[in-house]
Amino acid sequence: MQSNKLNKIDFNNSEIAFRGKSNTDLRSSYYLFKVMNSQAMVNLGKWLVNFAFAIHFPIKGILRATIYKHFVGGTSIADCKKTLDRLQKRNVGAILDYALEGEEKEEIFDATAEEVKQTIRYAHEHKSVPFSAFKPTGVGRFDLMAKVSANETLTEAEAAEFDRLENRIESIFKLGYELGIPVLIDAEQTWIQPMLDDLIMRLMAKYNKEKAIVQNTYQMYRHDSVERIKHHHQMALDGGFRFGLKIVRGAYMEKERARAAAMGYLDPIQPDKVTTDRDFDDITCYFVKHHETIDFMVATHNEKSSLLLAELIDEYKLPRNQPGISFSQLYGMSDHITYNLAEAGYNVIKYIPYAEVRTMMPYLFRRAEENTSVKGQSSRELRLIETELKRRRS
Repeated sequence: MQSNKLNKIDFNNSEIAFRGKSNTDLRSSYYLFKVMNSQAMVNLGKWLVNFAFAIHFPIKGILRATIYKHFVGGTSIADCKKTLDRLQKRNVGAILDYALEGEEKEEIFDATAEEVKQTIRYAHEHKSVPFSAFKPTGVGRFDLMAKVSANETLTEAEAAEFDRLENRIESIFKLGYELGIPVLIDAEQTWIQPMLDDLIMRLMAKYNKEKAIVQNTYQMYRHDSVERIKHHHQMALDGGFRFGLKIVRGAYMEKERARAAAMGYLDPIQPDKVTTDRDFDDITCYFVKHHETIDFMVATHNEKSSLLLAELIDEYKLPRNQPGISFSQLYGMSDHITYNLAEAGYNVIKYIPYAEVRTMMPYLFRRAEENTSVKGQSSRELRLIETELKRRRS
């Protein structure tokens, strides 16, 4: 019976993928991905948007009706409610992700930490939001984390600043622990990750005795990720706490390679995509094999990797909604994966970023560039939308 169900998972099923979209919505998505299919158009659009903000041209309305609407849940938690309700109707969970980044002021870090706590409180009250998540550079200064990761001596003022950073991060996880909501911390660049790994593992030991509240993120385009994950898993086993994590392929490859070349250290990035894909899928097999001691989320827009996890869940005769095992995609991307998996009964989560239009621009530029640079991503989205529009006309 289980294998018969599995045969019905078809990522080409555009009817399931776009069931919640009107023809107008689909056509808007089509034109958006058409633009993102061109590197030149993405570069021009980024320049025009930055120029418009610089001269105070009223561009927010245009952005909100186009790229913002497609990839962002809203300006606030309350503004995301309609999006969350739509997802819940399709058996898809959500993570509210406050998208502020790149700030430097302590009062902004404090405010961002408080906003993250609001997402935890919201998740506690709404079953459709089973996780919270945050970006560490949203609650602390990047250069300070780099200095700590490099084991450099801190000034007295920096030591006090670092104490505040650690306290902010712990306060977020402490609230997650008190309310029973798992919290994912995003991965960062390799040169600040050592400090984060150290802190996160200490907090796992403190808060993950019964449930994986504290959860790390690992970028599989790093050639050391499999080793790091297995080492951290062993630390959890030895320490008697539950290991929680998310895997992604990664987001900082060009910057990582450029820095390694400029500073003359070993490139931390895999030699090619094939190796990244191999490690991503190998570690997914490891997770399922050790599911009794690991809670994990496989965050990917890759159909092969998504299908692999679905097949493994069935092969190990686990319930498709097995607690502690989740698939995840970004809002506005790969709906054909999200909704076909959800329809088949798996735990699927959409990352829902939210913030004011201007605040969201770095995130939206990354989404546009990702869709352009990831081989075939926009083309794949375009083909699926075309297929569904043709199906509806027939």
